[in-house]
Amino acid sequence: MIRNYLKTAWRNLSQNKTTSIISMAGLAVGICCFLLLATYLINELRYDRFHAKADRIVRIAYSYQSPDDKEARYIAVTQTAPVPIYKQEFSEIEDGVRIFNYSGYSPAAVQYGDKLFAEKSMLLADEPFFKIFSFKFLAGNPAKALADPSSIVITASTAKKYFGTDNPMGKVLKVNQTNNLMVTGVIEDVPSYSQIKFDMMANSAVDPDTKTYKWNAASNYSYLLLKPGTDIKALERKMDVYIANILKSQNRAGAKTMYTLEPLTSVHLNSKALYSLETPGDIKYIYILGIVAVVLLVLACVNFLNLVTARSAERAREIGVRKVMGAMRGQLFSQFIIEAGIITLFSLIIGVLLLSLCFPSFSLFAGQQLGFQTWNLSWLVSALMVLFILVTLLAGTYPSLYLSAFKPIVTLKGNSSPQAGGNMLRKSLVVFQFIVSVFFIISTLIAGNQLRYMQTLNTGINRDQVLILDIGNIAYNSIEAFKSEINQQTGVLGSTASYDSPVNVRGGYSINTAEGKPTDYNLSVTAIPIEKSFTKTLGIKLIAGTPLNVGDEQQVMVKETENRKYSFILNEKAVSALGWKPEEAIGKKIGLNGRMGTIKAVAKDFNFASLHQEITPIVMFPEYEWFGKLLIKTSGKNTAGTIAAIQSKWHSFYANTPFEYHFLDQEFEEMYKSDQRTGSILMAFTAVTIFISCLGLFGLAVFSTRQRIKEIGIRKVLGAGVMSIVGLISFDFLKLVLIAIIISSPLAWYAMDTWLQDFAFRISIQWWVFALAGGMAALIAFLTVSYQSVKAALSNPIKSLRSE
Repeated sequence: MIRNYLKTAWRNLSQNKTTSIISMAGLAVGICCFLLLATYLINELRYDRFHAKADRIVRIAYSYQSPDDKEARYIAVTQTAPVPIYKQEFSEIEDGVRIFNYSGYSPAAVQYGDKLFAEKSMLLADEPFFKIFSFKFLAGNPAKALADPSSIVITASTAKKYFGTDNPMGKVLKVNQTNNLMVTGVIEDVPSYSQIKFDMMANSAVDPDTKTYKWNAASNYSYLLLKPGTDIKALERKMDVYIANILKSQNRAGAKTMYTLEPLTSVHLNSKALYSLETPGDIKYIYILGIVAVVLLVLACVNFLNLVTARSAERAREIGVRKVMGAMRGQLFSQFIIEAGIITLFSLIIGVLLLSLCFPSFSLFAGQQLGFQTWNLSWLVSALMVLFILVTLLAGTYPSLYLSAFKPIVTLKGNSSPQAGGNMLRKSLVVFQFIVSVFFIISTLIAGNQLRYMQTLNTGINRDQVLILDIGNIAYNSIEAFKSEINQQTGVLGSTASYDSPVNVRGGYSINTAEGKPTDYNLSVTAIPIEKSFTKTLGIKLIAGTPLNVGDEQQVMVKETENRKYSFILNEKAVSALGWKPEEAIGKKIGLNGRMGTIKAVAKDFNFASLHQEITPIVMFPEYEWFGKLLIKTSGKNTAGTIAAIQSKWHSFYANTPFEYHFLDQEFEEMYKSDQRTGSILMAFTAVTIFISCLGLFGLAVFSTRQRIKEIGIRKVLGAGVMSIVGLISFDFLKLVLIAIIISSPLAWYAMDTWLQDFAFRISIQWWVFALAGGMAALIAFLTVSYQSVKAALSNPIKSLRSE
C-alpha cells in the first residue's frame, strides 16, 4: 500500500513540475532561514555555559550615585578592592578573580626574537583565573598556570604566530619592552561564545595597581565563584552594607554604591552594565528573532498550502474517480500527506544545502562564527527530524483534509470548486503573508533611516580623515618630538593626543571640590586626559574661554603632585550640573579626583559616547604621561602617501613598537556594529518574506484565474479588452494587499518606535515610510499577479467555453 502511495505521489509531482518546484523553493528558503536563525539563537543562548562551574560564577557590576548626581551609573567594572576583601569577609565566596584589559586602550607590543606584534587582546588576571574558568589546556597545568608573577598563557593560534611548530612552553615573550613573561600554558582558541575573549592572559602582577586595594577608580572586571546553595540576593545585601560603612568612613555617606552579582550565564543577554569586556547581546532580540524564525517557517508552509489548494480544480475529478472506485477518505488523506512529505523531504535537503552556503555570509552579519559545529550532532539530527514531521503536518494537513473531502458526485459533474469555503482561508493566508512582508519593509526602511541618521549626525567632533595611532607606554617628550616631525609632513593638518578614543570616552571621575559648593560636594563625570591641541584638531567648539596651551601642560609636569595646577575644559552639561552659566564658569576653581585647578574653557556639548546615550558631563584636562592615542588630522589627499610618510617617521622614533593605525570613523562605526547588523538582517529577511509571499500570491493567482477562466472567456466574447481583464483580476489581489497594509502599518510603527527608544538621538517616524512600503508591496503584488492575469486575458475564449 505504502509503495503504491509513493508511486502515485511521485507521478503527480512529476506531472506538475512547475508547481512542485515552486512549492519546494518556498519551503527550502523558509527552512533555511529558520535553521539559520535557530543556529544564531543557540549560539547566543549557550554563551559561557561551557565552563564546568558556570552555574556558580557571578560577575560583580558596580553602581554609584553621589548626592549631586541625577542618576546612578551602572558599569561592568569595579575597583581593585571588592574581590580580595569580600573573599575574606564573606564565607559564601569560594574564590574570586580580577581581570584587567591590558590592551584595552592601546595594543601591547609583544616581541619574541625578531617577531614583533601589536596584541589587541591581552588580559591580566589573578592567579585563580584558570581554576574558576574552564578553558581547555593543550599544554601546562591550569591550577598553576598563573602562579608565577611573570607567567603568561597563550592560545594555540598565538603560539603558532610566535613560535611556529616549536614547543612554546618555557619561552619568554617581551611585553612593551618592560616585562619578560614566560609561557606557562597553551589553551585552545577561546570560543566565540565566551564573554571573556583573549589571545594572551598574564598574571595581574604586570599591573602594579592591582597590589593596592582601592575603593575608587574602577577598572577591573571582577568575578566570584560562590559556594553551592548561596543566596545571591542575601550576599548582595551584605556587600552593600559593607561598602556603605567604607563610604561613611571616607565621609561619603551620602553616596549610594551597590554591587550587583550577575550570574555568568545571563551576563551576555541580560546585563545592562556599561563597558563590558565585549559588546553584549540583548534578550529581547532573542525573543524577536525567535518569533521571526517561526513566522518565516509558517510563511513557507502557507505558501505550500496555497499552491496545493490552487491545484484542487485539476485534481477534483481524480479524487471523484478514486472515491467511486472505493477509496476511503483516510486513504486519500494518506496519499496527500505522503505527497506533502516528499516535497518537505526534498525541501529539507535543499534547505540544508542552502544553509551550508549561507553560513559564511550570515556569520558576518551576526558577528559570530556560525556553522553546523554550533549544534550538538544529536540535537541537529533531532531538529531536522522534528522539522520534517512538523512542516509535513503543518503544510500538508489542511490540503489533505481539503482535497480528501471532495464529494465524488459533485466533482464528476464538472464542478471544480466543491468546497468554495476554502477560498476565504486562502485569501486570509495571503493577507497574513503580506502583513509580514509589509511589516518587514517598513521596519527595514525605518532602521535604514536611523542608521543613516547616526552616520550623518553632527556629533560635535570632526571625525573625517582623522588617523589614530596607539601610543601606550611611550614617553610624553618622545610624543612631542614625533608630533613636531609629522606636523611638517605634506597632507598632515594637525595632531594631538588623548588617553582614549574621543568617540568612546570611558573614564569615570568625580568633581569633589567646586567653588561655592559644600565641602562634601560630589558630582560624577566622565573625564579624559588630553594634549593641548585636542579641541582644535578635532574641531570641538569652545563657547567660552580659551584653548589649552604649552603653559597649561607645563603646570602639570612638576614632580610634586600637590604643586600641580590644572586647567580644565568642561562641556555645557558639566557646567549646567554645577549650576553655572558658561561665561561665569571661567576661572572657577574645582577639584577632579584630587587634581586641583581652574576652569579655562567651556566646550559645546559633543557626543563622546554611543548615540544610544544622552550627552553627560565631561571634563578634559592636560596630562603628560597618560596618553594612549595619537590623533592625526589629514587632508584626505594622497592618503596612502601620507600614511607611508608617517610610518617612516614612526619607525625612526619607535623601532621596537609596531605601527598600527586606523581611522576615527572606523571606531565610530564599530560602536554601532550591532545596530548595522540588525539592519542587514532585517533587509535580508525582508527579501525572503517578499519572495515567499509572492510565491503564495502566485499560487492564489493560479487558482483564481483557473476558477474564472469561463467568466473571462464570456467577458472577451462580449468585447472586454486585455487591460480591463488584467485590471479586474489584479484588483481582487490588490484589495488583499491593501488590507495587509492597513493591519501591518500600526504594528510596524509600534515595534519600531519601541526599538528607537534605545537611542538617545533618533529620527521621528515619517508618514512617507508607510506610503512607500505600501506602494512597494502593491507594486510587487501587481507584478506577481500580472503574469497570470495577462495569460488569462490573452487566452482563446473559444477553448475555455468549448469545454462547458
